[in-house]
Amino acid sequence: MLRILAVVLLVAAPAEAQTTDDTLLSGTWDQIVAEAEGGTVNWFMWGGSDQINRYVSDHVAKRLLADYGITLNRIGVADAVEVVNMVLAEKEAGIDTGGAVDLIWINGENFRSMRQADLAFCGYTGVLPNNVLVNWENPAIANDFGVPVDGCEVPWNTVQFGFAHDSATLPEPPRSMAELLVWIKANPGRFTYPAPPDFTGSAFVRHVFIHAAGGPENLLGPFDQSKYDEVAAKTWTILNEIEPFLWREGRTYPTTLVQMNELFANGEVAFTFNYDPSQFGLAVDAGIFPPDTRSFGLSDGTLGNTNYTLIPFNATNKAAAMVLQNLLLSPEEQLEKAKPEVWGAAPAIDILRTSAEVQAAFAALPKHPSVVAASELAAFALPELQADWLTAIEAGWRAEIGR
Repeated sequence: MLRILAVVLLVAAPAEAQTTDDTLLSGTWDQIVAEAEGGTVNWFMWGGSDQINRYVSDHVAKRLLADYGITLNRIGVADAVEVVNMVLAEKEAGIDTGGAVDLIWINGENFRSMRQADLAFCGYTGVLPNNVLVNWENPAIANDFGVPVDGCEVPWNTVQFGFAHDSATLPEPPRSMAELLVWIKANPGRFTYPAPPDFTGSAFVRHVFIHAAGGPENLLGPFDQSKYDEVAAKTWTILNEIEPFLWREGRTYPTTLVQMNELFANGEVAFTFNYDPSQFGLAVDAGIFPPDTRSFGLSDGTLGNTNYTLIPFNATNKAAAMVLQNLLLSPEEQLEKAKPEVWGAAPAIDILRTSAEVQAAFAALPKHPSVVAASELAAFALPELQADWLTAIEAGWRAEIGR
């Protein structure tokens, strides 16, 4: 705890005059924009992608400063859980205002943790002018891994899990989880996955868990211990059976997606995967992945979800963070980050709610040959499990596999 508090003290900016939460919830947008001017937003986010980092630090930061006089301070982290722990440490230390974190890129169990500990600023999303572009009637938007958003975070992107391979060396990859498991045993040393709690590695394990359950329909709803015990036993058997056939005979696992991407780039493993397939195209364009990299989904489906930005309860510059969130929701920024050369991220807004010009611009976006079409993935989309399932699966993996 002392180490976490030290980080908080290092990052925290001098306390600035703050508008009360009630004013932010009931004031006009013009009042909020005026309050935000001259402020700084400390945005903590996963920093593992150079392309995303550039988009935020260069493009978004410049526009935020030019249009609103707000300084954006992007702070990269390996996982959002680090930031959740920082905010929790501040709360336990009685730091109810002037916190170090103004905004977090977040979803899933980290959002669930923020809600359970009352660490999120809530009830304000309707104040954002661009909130009208969000289809809150869509359960995949209104619920974050099964947890109701309830005005506590703002959607930024929608994503769906995809696999990538080098078509020059592997023309026909396995197309289902059952086929992949067979392929792993037939090709020793050519597959691995990041060890949970790495976000992407955890997602791969959930795909195996859903396969063992016979489909997601058997796992939807609140956590069921008896169902978990039944499916987990099958899952650990599958993962233990393939372990000797993994990279380095399963004696070690990559700890991050970045490390696994390096193994794929070097040709040590035949696959990588990502919850954001646009990253495959960016890596090819950057000369990191082979030019013949191609991506695909599974015939039995891959997981999809929405990711969000969240303002902590004690953020120093809530007004400035709200202005940034509204900017990120704008049709212009949703379109900008959807460009393959920028990021290729799928929008979180309902495109049909934008102007005809914006809709035409989205339709005209070029398609990268290394990136599987979102429509192709969406035809076999799997719903994410509720957060309690994720926690149990990760704990089970550590106990039964990661030991």
